[in-house]
Amino acid sequence: MSELVHLQRVSHRYAGGQDVLADVSLKLGLGEMAFLTGASGAGKSTLLKLIARLEVPTRGQVLVHGQNVARLATRHVPTYRQHLGLIFQQFNLLYDRSVFDNVALPLVIEGLRHGDIARRARAALDSVGLLDKAQLLPMMLSGGEQQRVGIARAVIRKPLLLLADEPTGNLDPDTAMGVMNLFRRYNDAGVSVLIATHALDLIDALPGYRVLHLNGGRLSERVSGDADHGQ
Repeated sequence: MSELVHLQRVSHRYAGGQDVLADVSLKLGLGEMAFLTGASGAGKSTLLKLIARLEVPTRGQVLVHGQNVARLATRHVPTYRQHLGLIFQQFNLLYDRSVFDNVALPLVIEGLRHGDIARRARAALDSVGLLDKAQLLPMMLSGGEQQRVGIARAVIRKPLLLLADEPTGNLDPDTAMGVMNLFRRYNDAGVSVLIATHALDLIDALPGYRVLHLNGGRLSERVSGDADHGQ
C-alpha cells in the first residue's frame, strides 16, 4: 500500500505547556481507514490539526504525499487543504443557509461554475441520503442528519483524505454506527480516512482496522475487534 501520511518523530507543545505529543511516528496508507483513540487531552485533535496544517509540530516532520506540510508557504495552505475533508464533533454549519448552500460552500469559495457546483452538491447530498432535504435549514434536521451534512460538505471536493474529530460524539449509538458506515463506504471508494474517537465499542463493532492509541503523548497500535486490547 502506498504511503499517504507519515509522521516522523513528531512532538508538539502549546505555549507554556508540556508536550501534548512526544516523539510520535505513524504511517497511513493511501486508501487506508484507521482510528485514533485516547483519553481527553491525549493529543488526538492536535495530531489531526498537524496533518491539516492547522498547527505545525514543535519537533519532527509531518509528510503528506512526501511533502513536509509545515514548510508550506501560507499562500499554498488553502490549496493543500482542498485535498482534505475535515469533519468535527460540532457540526460547524451555517444555520441561516440551506443544507444545499452549506454543502456547496467549499466549491463556491473555489469559484467553480454554478452548474458544476449544483451537480456536485446534489451528488454529495445523495451520497449521505439527504438529497430530499437540500432546501431545508440545518436546524430542521436531527443531529445525525446535521453530521451527515457536514460529511457531504467534507467530501464535495473529492478529497484524498478525510480527517474526522469525534464525529459521533453527539450522536446516539444507532446514528453513530450509520455515520461510521458512511466513512466505510467512502473508504471502499478509495478515500483515506482517519477518525479520532472515544467510542471503543463502536470501533470494535467494525473489525479489522488499525487502532492507533495515544497515551502520555506516545502511540501504540492494535487491530479493531481484538477484545484483548486492555484500553
